[in-house]
Order: sequence, then C-alpha cells, then structure tokens
Amino acid sequence: MALIKSISGIRGTIGGKTGENLTPLDVVKFSAAFGSWLLEKGSGNKIVIGRDGRISGAMVQQLVVNTLTGLGIDVVDIGLSTTPTVELAVVWEKAAGGIIITASHNAKEWNALKLLNKNGEFISAADGALVLEKAEKEDFNFVSVDKLGSYTENNTYIQKHIDTIVNYPLVDVEGIRLKNYKVVVDVVNSTGALAIPPLLKALGVENVIVLNEEITGKFAHNPEPLPENLTALSAAVRNNKADIGIAVDPDVDRLCFVCEDGSMFGEEYTLVAVADYVLSKKVGNTVSNMSSTKALKEITIKHGGQYYPSAVGEVNVVNRMKETEAVIGGEGNGGIIVPDLHYGRDALIGIGLFLSSLATHKNGIRSFRTRYPDYFISKNKIELQTSIDVKEVFEKIKTKYKNQPINTEDGLKIEFDSDWVHLRTSNTEPIIRIYAESSFETTANNIALRLMHDIKEFM
Repeated sequence: MALIKSISGIRGTIGGKTGENLTPLDVVKFSAAFGSWLLEKGSGNKIVIGRDGRISGAMVQQLVVNTLTGLGIDVVDIGLSTTPTVELAVVWEKAAGGIIITASHNAKEWNALKLLNKNGEFISAADGALVLEKAEKEDFNFVSVDKLGSYTENNTYIQKHIDTIVNYPLVDVEGIRLKNYKVVVDVVNSTGALAIPPLLKALGVENVIVLNEEITGKFAHNPEPLPENLTALSAAVRNNKADIGIAVDPDVDRLCFVCEDGSMFGEEYTLVAVADYVLSKKVGNTVSNMSSTKALKEITIKHGGQYYPSAVGEVNVVNRMKETEAVIGGEGNGGIIVPDLHYGRDALIGIGLFLSSLATHKNGIRSFRTRYPDYFISKNKIELQTSIDVKEVFEKIKTKYKNQPINTEDGLKIEFDSDWVHLRTSNTEPIIRIYAESSFETTANNIALRLMHDIKEFM
C-alpha cells in the first residue's frame, strides 16, 4: 500500500512488496542504516528501543533488535511503552539514540521506525537524508560473532516517567486530588493502558474508568483521537456521569479531552489551555505549527510573550522552540511539548498540566472551555496518486490566489482577512491535508471546500 520516508521516520503498511511497503527486509535495511550511521557518529554503541501495542509490533521489534546486535550495538529494550517514555529513556540510559516502533495515529495495518538522536529527539531532516542514503546503498557492515551486541530488557521506565510528571514543579497533585475527579480514559487497545491509568492514580485521581484497555493492537475504532472517532468515549462520560474524558493515540504523544456533557473540549485547545496555564506561571514565548489555531498566538500575546509558527512536524516545532527559547509549544493535534522536561510531544505531562489548570477552576470542564475563543478548524484530506505532481498543483493555486498573503514555508498557507487555509502533503500518509480556520464553522468548511475543488481541478 505505502512506504513513506520523512522527518516522521520510516512508515509503511505491513506486507506486500519490498520497497513499496514496510516488509521485514525494509525493517532490516533501515534499522541497519540507522545503526551504522549512529556508530559512525561516535556517540556510543547503545540504542534504546520501545514499541506501541500494534499487531506487528513484536515482529518488527525482533527484526530491529537482531539487526542492531548484528552491527555490534547494545540494545536496551523497554518493551511496550510510549513514544515520550522512549525519548526520556534515551537520555536516562545515556544512549547514542533510539528507535520507537509505532505508526502513531495510523490504522492497524501500519507500523514505523521513529528515529531518535542521543538527546531523545527526532533526528533532523539532514541526518534523516544521510540514513536514507545509507539504506539505499546498503552501506553497512555487520560484525563477527565475537563482537555481537548485547540485549537487555528494562520495564521500569513508564513508572520513572510517571514519577517525573508527578514531581514536575507546575503539576499540582494536591490540587488535582482535592477535586476528586471521575475520569473516563480511552487508551485504544495500546500502551496508553500501561501509562495513563497509573499516572492518574499518581495524580490523586482514584475514580478511573478505562475503555479499550486490552493491548491487542486491534484498535476498537480509528485510533486518531478526532471527534468522529470518540463517540464511545463521549457516551461513556455521560453515562458514568464523569467529570472528564481523556483520549490518547496508540503511542501516547497526542491528547484530547471530553467535557462532562460529552462534548469535545477540542484537540486544538489542549495546547491552548496548557500554554495558558504555563504562561500564567512564567513569561515566555510559544510555538505551534502553522496548521494550528490562532488562539495560541492570542493567549501568548495576552501573557506578554511572542508567538512563532513552524512548519508541520515535531522536529520542526522543536527547532523553532529552541531558536525562540519558547517555554511551551506543540501542535494543534493535541501534542504538548514542555522543553524543560524534554523536547517531545508528551500526553503524560499534558494531562498533568491540564488537570492542574482545571483544578483552579470552580466549575466543570465545559465551563473551563469558555475561557478560550471558539474558532473552528475544518480538517480535510485528499488521497494522492503517485503520478500527481503536487508542486505543480500548488504553483497553480499560488498563482490563483496571488493577491492574498501566502506563506510557502510548508506547502501553502493562504490568509483571507482573519481566516486562513493551509495545504500541505502529509509526512505520514499519501495525502494532501487541507485545514481552514475561521470564527464560523460554515466559513471554515466553505474555504476548505473551495481549495479542495481547486486542488482536484488542477490535478
């Protein structure tokens, strides 16, 4: 079906032909290329790996482990885990890098190798290009039997991650405990089941109801935490008279909330609410990608900071955060990045900070949501055929809208007075994403539909 090489890693569907899908041979080739590249950098010969709960995870994990040890690399396997936990473990282990085996929000057919540097951060586009070149040339040498790398398992890191969240200065455990929240969590049959319920207990939330708790990788619904996929969570919040619902994606780096009446808090506003809380404690700058709501910019200015947009992709957000010394950042898909914890999207710290802020509010989460603007983002996509020249299509659209302000840093972002639309190819799927924001839902939808019509016409 697909094999995608991008700043988000090597991602593809399981099965099919080598080079067109994520087959065992492709897993070995890209693992060997990454391991060889790290060895050449001279940062050491230890790599941390971990995986989410998807069906193909164990198979891919064994291929990765045996490839790396065949290169003479010592592997620390933290097993079923979360993306942010692996990122932290790389630093705690003083490893040369890490590999997270997860396709994040993609359906069960997909898996991926997310590649980390020694700082537990996604490797840069330039470094990724070097890895891909090495894979293409099959430029790697395996060691003799006496020099094979070692393999160790360590399943303590999720608890260490939880302890780190609980001890983070801005997380108010006592304030959360006193609210006596009743929470419903949808962990979508993946490793959120190992991280989120114990985190909530550590934060003083005793009444936790878990949906889709069994780690099977046979996701009970589309695993992307979008409103249309969270109808069961919404109903469970209402039926159990819970105070709040929480949803994460399969690798627990994205986060969204459901209000007590079953309505969506809005994944775009996860970052807005957390940033508002952080900025109330310390003045500083913020960053989000340019497909995210303008509400973050407004909140930042209100607190006396500056807002900076970045291209889509976690590594791009992180780079802009470092450039601008941002104190909080992330993405409108529910990804929270707290830099003095680590430079990675992390649903666990997001939960800790969000609940700490909510605990200061007298009424429920629905009332809490009214603190923030009610902008609407229409999120759409068009599937791409391999024969389509996207650059040519975008050039024609750019010409058509030449009288509007246009940003070409990441696809095309076109401004229409106070509204905007962003067109870009996905880093994780063979699609064009079309996001449009306005104060009115119908306006946002109409802008998106107009641009989707343009794209189809110019194709």
